[in-house]
Amino acid sequence: MSSLGEALPREMKRVRDELLPEYDAIGPAGALGAAMMRADLDKATKALATGDVIAMLLAYESLKGAH
Repeated sequence: MSSLGEALPREMKRVRDELLPEYDAIGPAGALGAAMMRADLDKATKALATGDVIAMLLAYESLKGAH
């Protein structure tokens, strides 16, 4: 079991490095999904920077659900 402070950056990396390139490769059909993931990544980055635990948890759950 890892802490939220460890798990959130791991999910951010997974979405940024694995999923976004796939959605970008799809082209216009993947644009909406990619935009939503980027917005979630922005929220996660802000939550980490400010130390907002509730926002971190929400961002983690959102990123974890990305496929």
